[in-house]
Amino acid sequence: MNLKIKVLLTSFIVLTGLTVMPGFVEGYTVKQGDTFWKIAQKHGVSTNELMNVNNYSSSLLYPGAKLTIPESFSEADKELIARLVHAEAKGEPYAGKVAVATVILNRVDHSNFPNTVKGVVYETYENGAIYAFSPVENGAINKSADSEAKRAVEEAIAFRGQGQGSIYFYNPETAASAWIFDQQTTVKIGNHVFAK
Repeated sequence: MNLKIKVLLTSFIVLTGLTVMPGFVEGYTVKQGDTFWKIAQKHGVSTNELMNVNNYSSSLLYPGAKLTIPESFSEADKELIARLVHAEAKGEPYAGKVAVATVILNRVDHSNFPNTVKGVVYETYENGAIYAFSPVENGAINKSADSEAKRAVEEAIAFRGQGQGSIYFYNPETAASAWIFDQQTTVKIGNHVFAK
């Protein structure tokens, strides 16, 4: 459902007094000390999206203002991303974990990849013989994520759309496909190179 329809439906719901459907959009009243960042993190949405949906070009918020909270990722999606982050970035700095989660979100938003978290994580190449991420191939995706990986996912969601557009990451010491070295490097964090 596109953003204009969501905003129109939200306006209809508010004007008619109907209850907001869970998982769709919800209302939020700004409290003293709130920032877009804090509200976005609390609701698992992008800061940019939160500002755009509410027609804010400035980050200035006043207590009592009413905000529409856009639809966020499901808990299952967040858990899947966190498990992948845990498996791919164990032992990497926290910033590297956020960056790995950001790659997943960027792929969801990119036209060359599936438009769901599950589709991105379980994407296959070469007629389904090879998974895009080695933890899916070797089963490490099925292990529980730690709290740092979960926190990194929340931060990546809150900053969604504000990074450098990385859609790949690799360890130059272990990368098996030579084509990855031809991609434009966006940042290096720990043992990973991020690229687009």
